[in-house]
Amino acid sequence: MSLFKKSPGLDAPLATGGRGPRGAVDSGGGTRGSSERFGRWTESIARGMGTPWFLLILTLICLAWLAWNSYGPEELRFDSAALGFTALTLILSLQASYAAPMILLAQNRQDDRDRVQMEQDRQRAERNLADTEFLAREVVALRLALQELPDREMLRTELKQLLAELEATREELSDDRETAALRAADAVEAAHGGGSGTGSDAGSGSDPGAAPAPARGAVPGSAPAGEGDAEPKP
Repeated sequence: MSLFKKSPGLDAPLATGGRGPRGAVDSGGGTRGSSERFGRWTESIARGMGTPWFLLILTLICLAWLAWNSYGPEELRFDSAALGFTALTLILSLQASYAAPMILLAQNRQDDRDRVQMEQDRQRAERNLADTEFLAREVVALRLALQELPDREMLRTELKQLLAELEATREELSDDRETAALRAADAVEAAHGGGSGTGSDAGSGSDPGAAPAPARGAVPGSAPAGEGDAEPKP
């Protein structure tokens, strides 16, 4: 198990001082990539110092140091207990002197990340607010459009009026058809009556001197009735 774990996705954001992208050479001659790597390395160390594993290992090292220099062979001791374990004190002081700046550097990087995160949250909140206002306007527009639409009673009234107009139109069409049929019948009757009148006029307009037509059943050549029967008076 690794003591100093590298936290993924904790890149430091670009500062507002106009520094270029990662890998670009800055005015001091260094590179953005090298400073970023150094910052990640120091931050990983500072994060490792704040873990229980670091405290446990440091405690075991101090106990082993004290036990060896107190109860070990005198010729193999490297830190005198009579002098108050000067070497151990120096090492712990050196570790503390380096740990403080690393912790401050990690805090600064975390502050930068928090600032970038707050800026992103602010922009996201502004976009959400704009979207919410847009949706609110659209909902109001839809409500106004729905208010302008006819309701159920108005639709029923309009449908009833349309049905009444359709019934009236149908009645008018039926009346027109009956009238047209009557006119056609009158025209046909008038045509037949005109033909019969023409035939009778043609019979009456014959020669006046011609003998009248014999009656039905009379013998041809016989005298008309009333002429041969009358006897001359003496």
